Amino acid sequence: MDSQKHRSKSLSNIENTMQELDENSMRYHVLKSAKDFKTSWIELGQTLYSVWKDKLYKEWGFSTFDAYTAKEIGIKKDTAFKLLRSYYFLEKEEPALISRDYTKDADTATLPTYEAVNTLRLAKNNKNIDQEDYSKLKKYVIEKGQDARDVKKDLTQMIKQRQELDPEESREKRKVSLLKRLIGVLRSVQTEIKTGKLLPAQIVKEADSLISKLEDEIPANYKD
Repeated sequence: MDSQKHRSKSLSNIENTMQELDENSMRYHVLKSAKDFKTSWIELGQTLYSVWKDKLYKEWGFSTFDAYTAKEIGIKKDTAFKLLRSYYFLEKEEPALISRDYTKDADTATLPTYEAVNTLRLAKNNKNIDQEDYSKLKKYVIEKGQDARDVKKDLTQMIKQRQELDPEESREKRKVSLLKRLIGVLRSVQTEIKTGKLLPAQIVKEADSLISKLEDEIPANYKD
């Protein structure tokens, strides 16, 4: 109920602001896209990208992009940037999807959601996903309009299967992850000890040596 009230308030604010603007203005266009968010997120992402890139929000009295999207459009920061990244990803990878004619004529049931596109974007940069797996995910998202939740399940399953095919690599990653966590904890404690001069210098020196040895255990390709 609360989310519905929040949504109604956001839409009401958008409509009230639209009434005060020139229908041909960029600001009006962005608000209209936000109002039609469910079926035209691609258009909203495109217009928000222009607002962000050209800092148009400053001309409209907002100091930051976050403040503009939150106060005028009613979209949280995380959502706004997912929209930007998802749109930009499509612009580079699937330009046909962002053409006005395609968006207008496409069946909204199969038009990919921004969450699903964002998951596909993350999958493309995931080292655990090969080209064949990525192509499958791409088909699910772009051609079938699969829901983001299902895409994430498929992605998780693909990663799990790949780890099972290469258990040694999976074990190595787990080892590196644990080593980095341990080093992080030791450094934090070490800093506190040094600052408060809580232990003799010799013990601090030995702690330095231990951290160095642990760092040497991390393969070069896993180091930051």
